[in-house]
Amino acid sequence: MADAQQAAPASSAGEPLPLEAVRARIDEIDAGLLALLDERTALGKQVAAAKAAAGQADRFGLRPGRETEILRRLLAMPRTGASDALVIRIWRELMGQSLALQGPFNLTVWGGPAPARAVELARLRFGAAPSLRTVAKAEETLAAAKLKGGVGVAMLTGDGPWWGRLLAEPKLKVFAVLPCLNAWGPPSALAFAEVEVEPTGADVTLWVTDAPGPAAKVAETLSRDGVAAELLSEAGGLKLFTLAGYYQADDERLARAPGRLSGVIGAAPEPFDV
Repeated sequence: MADAQQAAPASSAGEPLPLEAVRARIDEIDAGLLALLDERTALGKQVAAAKAAAGQADRFGLRPGRETEILRRLLAMPRTGASDALVIRIWRELMGQSLALQGPFNLTVWGGPAPARAVELARLRFGAAPSLRTVAKAEETLAAAKLKGGVGVAMLTGDGPWWGRLLAEPKLKVFAVLPCLNAWGPPSALAFAEVEVEPTGADVTLWVTDAPGPAAKVAETLSRDGVAAELLSEAGGLKLFTLAGYYQADDERLARAPGRLSGVIGAAPEPFDV
């Protein structure tokens, strides 16, 4: 590992290094990275053992807030070459692999008219480690997410308000809006599971309402109570908004909001703006 942390060999008079020297240094770094990756993966198994010893073996290990904390800390560190997108991709893979070693971890994906995009978004967020299957109906993702280690991923389309069904599933929580990186496209899908959703300091809350009239009117009404809302999807007489900040389900401001059928279905960290 020490070799991987050494500075690159210097060239005389500031001239570029010979190609052979650069390649040799890359080989040294690759060996060091592999050793570190192997060590980190082994720690995932130790996490599983520690949880079992603490009586938490049956608990799904997914912690969206903890993952976000790690990524934000890494992105804040000084770098000269590694892009933010690269850091996110690598650590999503590492965290997905670690979670898969701790117990069941599987993705059930519904893409509507864009199944390939839905799979891409799921893999960008959770990596290659969890098993993945696609389904023909959005409702199937909700059923799968109730199983141990299950995560549902469903696209936001105008075909129907599948997300409205989460109002009747209090244990299922939306914990991610996909993609998690603005550069990868606009919000297109939601991820949900039976997990605890914790505030991270920069979040959006997912809120559903059957309030009639245009979405702009609903947002204006909310704004009078200090709630900043943006329409995310609308179908079947229901509207799905993102609210800036982390809101509890029993927040008085939401209780005063328009609509007879409404409620919070989860919260997610704000997308990384890079």
